[in-house]
Amino acid sequence: MALLAAISIAIACTIVLALRQHRLNARPIVILGTGPMTSKLIEEVDLSDDRCRLAGLVDHQRPETGSLPIVPFLGSFDRLTEIVEEVRPSRIVVALADRRGHLPMKSLLESRIRGVVVEDALEFYERLTGKVAIEALTPGTLILSKGFHHDGFGQGVGRLISITLAFAGLILLAPVLLLVTIAIKLDSRGPVFFVQERAGWNGRPFELLKFRTMHPAEGRPSEWVQDNVGRITRVGKWLRRFRLDEVPQLINVLRGEMNLIGPRPHPSSNQKIFVESIAYYGLRSTIRPGVTGWAQVRYGYANNLEQETEKMRYDLYYIKNHTLWLDMRILFETILIMASGQGAAEVRRCARREKATRLRAALVTAQAVER
Repeated sequence: MALLAAISIAIACTIVLALRQHRLNARPIVILGTGPMTSKLIEEVDLSDDRCRLAGLVDHQRPETGSLPIVPFLGSFDRLTEIVEEVRPSRIVVALADRRGHLPMKSLLESRIRGVVVEDALEFYERLTGKVAIEALTPGTLILSKGFHHDGFGQGVGRLISITLAFAGLILLAPVLLLVTIAIKLDSRGPVFFVQERAGWNGRPFELLKFRTMHPAEGRPSEWVQDNVGRITRVGKWLRRFRLDEVPQLINVLRGEMNLIGPRPHPSSNQKIFVESIAYYGLRSTIRPGVTGWAQVRYGYANNLEQETEKMRYDLYYIKNHTLWLDMRILFETILIMASGQGAAEVRRCARREKATRLRAALVTAQAVER
């Protein structure tokens, strides 16, 4: 019953968030100024699954060719009021690097009075992508941010839900777990479980449990998924496809080492390189790691340090904006991935790339006609 109730809440939460997102992005947006975030914003809007449309860029002067991705130039700051009248955007995203004395304050104020949302580039980027721009983070941003605050009551409720669902899940899935155990023993030599030391809450190491999906490695195994493809067993291939290899981690949840939802724990052996290479990586250890997480349903597996950094952007978003509603959404999306046997993140990226290619071609044509 607890599991069914959680799934129902997760479905309702996902529908509400989807409707809210659709309302927020029903009309085009205008980017004001060129700064460190401008290129990223243009690229992400291109890949936004039709949730918003970029009308163009407003700046002091037309950007030099090649300095930014191809995007319509709408005019200079002194024409902002006219541009808003012509384009009728839902919001103006302020991406100007140096704002002191450079913002067209009168035009922006008039736009706000008329119902146009004026939004900071970083906030818009977060809301659009579901990830945090690590490059733009500063200690001051973290300290003064409304996020990155977890109250004891919320954490207690979340922990209670994790324990309840983990216990219910182990009982409901007991027949499946028995069949998986038999299949692993019949398929290949070796133990049923794969046990590995992972970095947990506050950096404390713990032994993470998984069903074994690979043949034993010769020497020290690689942590990257692509390097281990040849070692995956026949049964392991199916366990990974439906994410059943992760189910034993419900035991880790009951032990208090993990929550159902949270950033995935990394191998302890990787901690040094991640701390040295990824900014603010240490924030991951401020909450319990999870069996599944925001980065898992939005991105998928990482095969190199660059991809791990990208996943860190999603982990930071979760840590900053953690709520029970977000947990329910992640749980629902995880169930969909397990039921379909297909990584939703990979499918989403393919569709986004295809859309971006079409938009780029259309913009090139528009620019040629303009000239």
